[in-house]
Amino acid sequence: MKVLIVGSGGREHAIATSVAKSSRVSKIFCAPGNAGIGQIAECVPIGAMEFDKIVAFAKEKAVDLVIVGMDDPLVGGLVDELEAAGIRTFGPRKNAAILEGSKAFSKDLMKKYNIPTAAYENFDNAEDALRYLETAKMPIVLKADGLALGKGVLICNTLEEAKAGVNEIMLDKKFGTAGNRMVVEEFMTGREVSVLSFVDGNTIQIMSSAQDHKRAKDGDEGLNTGGMGTFSPSPFYTEEVDAFCQKYIYQATVDAMKAEGREFKGVIFFGLMLTEDGPKVLEYNARFGDPEAQVVLPRMKNDIIDVVEACIDGTLDRIKVEFEDNAAVCVVLASDGYPVSYEKGFEITGLEAFEGKNDYFAFHAGTKSEGGKFVTNGGRVLGITAKGDDLKQARAKAYEATEWVSFANKYMRSDIGRAIDEA
Repeated sequence: MKVLIVGSGGREHAIATSVAKSSRVSKIFCAPGNAGIGQIAECVPIGAMEFDKIVAFAKEKAVDLVIVGMDDPLVGGLVDELEAAGIRTFGPRKNAAILEGSKAFSKDLMKKYNIPTAAYENFDNAEDALRYLETAKMPIVLKADGLALGKGVLICNTLEEAKAGVNEIMLDKKFGTAGNRMVVEEFMTGREVSVLSFVDGNTIQIMSSAQDHKRAKDGDEGLNTGGMGTFSPSPFYTEEVDAFCQKYIYQATVDAMKAEGREFKGVIFFGLMLTEDGPKVLEYNARFGDPEAQVVLPRMKNDIIDVVEACIDGTLDRIKVEFEDNAAVCVVLASDGYPVSYEKGFEITGLEAFEGKNDYFAFHAGTKSEGGKFVTNGGRVLGITAKGDDLKQARAKAYEATEWVSFANKYMRSDIGRAIDEA
């Protein structure tokens, strides 16, 4: 079987690593890929949003299966175009990917189908939003409606901050067209937990839980990023929490999408807040998280191709998705200055230390190959991941492995997984 993966980050490297373990796969392509993915797949210089080129390439190479990793092409309708060309594709169609593509849509969906979430209002213009904020309770959360690389969320503690946030999102267009609409949401407190799931339109199977660290600096200070590290499983995702979510959130979401004529096949990422009133949905994503995939997929026992095909064929109820009884921690090595401005092009050394080690992974994100060497090529450079018997061992091993790798302006948080100590 020939498989094409669409994307270029650490998530796609984690997907490619899982695909490469399948005995059913003879060839992996990745568009556009990165230097790490290039070690196990043939990277092709086609951008994730170049739909015509992706379809033409898949037909030319007689690709049997396409896995779309990134949000932009999913929301843009790449799955629809590939399917129209007769190419089997894993991921939601455009009308289902709106679950992530529009926060206003997803909030309205949850309200309509009584799926627990924070109270909110949607706004199409800044004037109405500013008027609403005058009587709103602080702190409050502002969310750009569209895709913003995981950064279009502002937590505002005062009315002044909230007004400035409205200007930033809707008038200054800091997040581009993602800010044409905006969601204003009540501020919830509690533990955040991420839960990925496989969905075939009817059946949903939950993957192992995880927890992300979004802020750039230790102590959850600094700007929002795409994610500075993760651990899995979350010790706060208890059997009681799981039972509640199975009853009121997971299947309810799949059924709601089907009832709306938007059958969802692919991965639904549930961002949950464990509040005093029970679990509530913070957000949905329509694909594997990044860097959640880097700690969840290495622990999956199944052949990923079997699971992906069951989602496409609507037969997910015939298999059981299983995970190892262990833990994994990922620490992101970034370029200092991320997520604002940073230099690129520095040589990366030490990656050979990961060769032949089953419990350690260096998932490439912002890297490229230059003159036979690996060099930095982005804000998030590598996701250094380790598996252990438990979370504390996995964390110790992950931080040990970060010392194997060197590059100029290397930066990382030193407190990934600190919540483990409080569990």
